[in-house]
Formats: sequence, structure tokens, C-alpha cells
Amino acid sequence: MGMTIRTMMRDVLIALAPMVCAAVYFFHWFAVKQLLICVVACLAAEALFTRMRGRKPDLGDLSAVVTGLILGLSLPGTAPWYVGVIAAAVSMGIGKMVFGGLGMNIFNPAMVGRAFVMIAFAGSLAASGYVAIHMDVDIMSRATPLTAHKQMGTVVSLQSLFLGNTNGSLGETSALACLLGGVFLCVRRVASWEIPAGVLASTLVIGGVANLMDLSSQWTVAHHFLGGALLFGAFFIATDPVTSPLTSTGKWIFGIGIGVLIMLLRLFSGYPEGVMFAVLLMNALTPLINRLTIPRPFGGI
Repeated sequence: MGMTIRTMMRDVLIALAPMVCAAVYFFHWFAVKQLLICVVACLAAEALFTRMRGRKPDLGDLSAVVTGLILGLSLPGTAPWYVGVIAAAVSMGIGKMVFGGLGMNIFNPAMVGRAFVMIAFAGSLAASGYVAIHMDVDIMSRATPLTAHKQMGTVVSLQSLFLGNTNGSLGETSALACLLGGVFLCVRRVASWEIPAGVLASTLVIGGVANLMDLSSQWTVAHHFLGGALLFGAFFIATDPVTSPLTSTGKWIFGIGIGVLIMLLRLFSGYPEGVMFAVLLMNALTPLINRLTIPRPFGGI
């Protein structure tokens, strides 16, 4: 039996399970609430916008559930409920339906919604120490590792980054969970391995050069690998088959481009993270990458 949209989405859900489990383990009720809000809101938005286009909603393909989970995992657990709802509406309406629905969108829908609420509700997406302390979730009272390093020069241990007992968006804290799910996607061939390989290779090169230029820095290329949303973005966001290139060469270019942009933003901008912007920028270049890398038939123009 061939791979269908439903089976692909099912495999993505299975791959997301380690991150969901890690999020619930470290962030407790905050994670459960945020993920439920985003999934339910994405399902409702898909049904609403599909009916507005005069079509019957088909929620059984699980694509809206996947978008909702990825969106929820890209948000901090302390974000107010309305942030998840608005992000879901923007993801499904502007990120997906405005282009014609499933398979027609240019940009990753979850990242479109995430970008909108990050700009519109920047304060609501910051770590909330008050909420964390009063709800006895100590991990959420800390700054995220990349923010702590950018603003205060604090270096979090590699063990904490690998296991996930740090603050941040729900899906990015545990590098181990991201690797487990990402390898599963590549083995199942739901995700093209060339894209995460390109992201990691360019991160290794640029991060390695940065380390050599400042040998006294305790923030190494390994911290770039394990910290922030790099692994989550490389395996689960950049590999979206609709918004990534079609050819093997194009996928390498796409992945390398994302890694380069991430590192440039992390090293030279005032923003500590760069995965979301890097993916959206390379999504915009995907049609051009396809045009340059898809072979022309013999005698074609």
C-alpha cells in the first residue's frame, strides 16, 4: 500500500510523541493545556475556513492535528490561551487556506501562526517567572538557555540541553526527544534526511569557526546543536514536504540555507533564536530552488 496523507500524518504524530511526553513531564499542566488549545483551535479553524470556501471539511487526514501539535510545541507553556487560538486561526487561515488548502501553501502554516503571535504578543511569549513560582514549576522561572547566554553570558550544561530540563518552548527543550522523533521520520521516509543533514552540517561549520575565533567562550557548537529549536526545526518544521524543495540537490541547498541563516541570526543579531525566521525565508525561496535544480527534459526549453 502506498503512502497516503493520513499515514504520513500518523507517522508524524508518532514521531512527535517523544516531545509531547517530554513537554508534559517537564511542564506538567501547562503543556497539556497549551497543546490541547492549539490542536482544538486548528481543527475548528480548518473546519470553519473550509466551509467558508464552500467545501466539506475533511479532518480525518490528521493534517490539522499535526499543525496544531507543532504549533503548540513551538509555544511556551505559559502563553495565554488566546495566543494559541489566534496563532491557530492565522496558521490555518493565512498560512494554509488562503493558498488553496492542503498541499498548496507556500509557507509552513504553524510557523506563520507562530511568527504572527510572536510579533503581536511578544510579552506574552516571554518566560513567566510569577506563574511558574506560584504553580511550583521551577523550571519555568528560568530564562531560556539561548536568552541567558545572549543577555547574561550564562552557559547551560550540555546534559540539561540534551535531556530537556531547561525553559523554552514546549518542543525545543529536549534534544533527546527531538532526535528520537526525527530519526523515526527519516527512517520512515516521511522526512527527507538531506534537509536536517544540511541544517546540521552548516551549523557545524559556522559554529566551529565561531568557536575557533573565540576559544575562551564556553558556548560551543554543541550548545548550538542542542540548544533552542534547532533540532525541532530541522526535523519537524523544515522537512514539511509541501514547503520544501523536490530534488535531492534542492533539499541540501534548502537545509544548508536554513542552517546558515540560523547561525547568522544567533551570532550577529539581537535575537537569540533564528529557526522560525530561517525556515520562513527559505520557504519563500523554495520555488526558485526547484526551478534551478529540477532537471529539464532533453530538448526542453
